[in-house]
Amino acid sequence: MKLLIIEDEPSLQKALVKGFKKLDYTVDAAGDGERALELYFDNKYNLVVLDLNLPKLDGMNVLEEIRKENKEIPVLILSAKGEANDIITGLDMGANDYLAKPFHFGELEARVRALLRRDFKTSDTVITSGDVTLETALKKVFYNGGEVQLTKKEYGILEYLMLNKGKVITVTELIESVWESDTDAFSNAFKVHINSIRKKLPDGTVKNAKGQGYYVE
Repeated sequence: MKLLIIEDEPSLQKALVKGFKKLDYTVDAAGDGERALELYFDNKYNLVVLDLNLPKLDGMNVLEEIRKENKEIPVLILSAKGEANDIITGLDMGANDYLAKPFHFGELEARVRALLRRDFKTSDTVITSGDVTLETALKKVFYNGGEVQLTKKEYGILEYLMLNKGKVITVTELIESVWESDTDAFSNAFKVHINSIRKKLPDGTVKNAKGQGYYVE
């Protein structure tokens, strides 16, 4: 799962990124509204955590632009005390939930999990392809009942393919779903991971549509 954290306070932003990465989320972060929209439109995210008080472009404007492009992506807004009217406005504009500062990271993470579970229904999803089974709640893959040992990136690639089973996914889309936006050497890193996945799974599990991308039947 890939998150976009939009928070202008450096220490809080750093703490949020560190906390979610420890939980195996892929995370990008922005400290102002303009940068947030650049990242949002250049990448694919599963959820956005959005502070309302932002420099350059405020959170409401960011939310408005996100909702113009995507009505479904979960957005959780962060607000300072005394911003009750802003919270109401944000929810009316399409935010899915809110959390007032200060807050405990555990509560934020629980709300993020709840939004992802509600909107994507992947936390308890079991997906099969032939004799391969992927359990999103456990973040584990099994073949003929035995666990297949995948790295975090390998699992992320396979999960994305299996969640989109039957659809050809481009290399660019796979990269955007699993890596942070500032990761270098995408093509070489991706080739190493995709080749490793294909060696660990039965022949033909991850198929290549030449010149188009990869897919799982």
